[in-house]
Amino acid sequence: MRFAPALAFALALAACQPAQEGEPVARVQVSGTPTQTATPSPSATIASQVESACRQVIFENTPLTDCIAIPERHRIATALAGPDGNFRSLAEFAKSRDPRTIAFAVNAGMFDEAGDPIGYFVQNGERTKELDTAEGEGNFHMLPNGVFFGTGDAWEIRTAEDFRANVGERPDFGTQSGPMLVANGRLHPEIRDDGPSRTIRNAVGIDEQGRAHFVISAAPISFGKLARFYRDELEARNALYLDGSVSQLWNPATGRLDGGAPIGPILVVERKVPDDE
Repeated sequence: MRFAPALAFALALAACQPAQEGEPVARVQVSGTPTQTATPSPSATIASQVESACRQVIFENTPLTDCIAIPERHRIATALAGPDGNFRSLAEFAKSRDPRTIAFAVNAGMFDEAGDPIGYFVQNGERTKELDTAEGEGNFHMLPNGVFFGTGDAWEIRTAEDFRANVGERPDFGTQSGPMLVANGRLHPEIRDDGPSRTIRNAVGIDEQGRAHFVISAAPISFGKLARFYRDELEARNALYLDGSVSQLWNPATGRLDGGAPIGPILVVERKVPDDE
């Protein structure tokens, strides 16, 4: 399909501008077909009353949203299903929670056609899926992949092999995904600096202060650029890719609630003390 020059210029300009937190966002492919839309959430009325845990940043001309979970302020949990089955969207999950208790939530890794996680998954200390260390195709099997997990205020990311060899006690929460973007300070060996595969992507990484950075791009981004952002800007020694194309964020503080294709497991960052208390 060919674009008129004015339309092509407008699309290129829009792709370079970071979206304001809380505003509806239409992500557009080259074909002009919307792939994902952020719509005002049911919590939009509290947006002016709470502090957002997310910030807008630009890295190598790509706009990103960096949502930061701080151990002293937040709890992290996983979620998957409600009374009627798997949530499959942040909008459905949002209906089940008081937005005043939520700092933000994101999709939590890769899943099958039913929305069930395809790798290790723990919710509320109960393991519903075992660790997967098999070789295979796709992003999940770009070894090393890894596990994001934690108990209380201690959150970690380890490669799946490291997790299997060294983690004996079951954590409160855990989710496996892949590939590892950064492992022990080094970029994944199969990731190019700025490869041709580009889409909306999200990931999680742990910085030197023990904070968890959940990053989602506002424009298509390569694996390499996202990995370098974690290593070079956030100084995260370990970062784990969560997913692409379906990546979504719920930020009640700004009223942002992304929609799009069905998702699977969810990572939830809860406020230890609701802002109205």
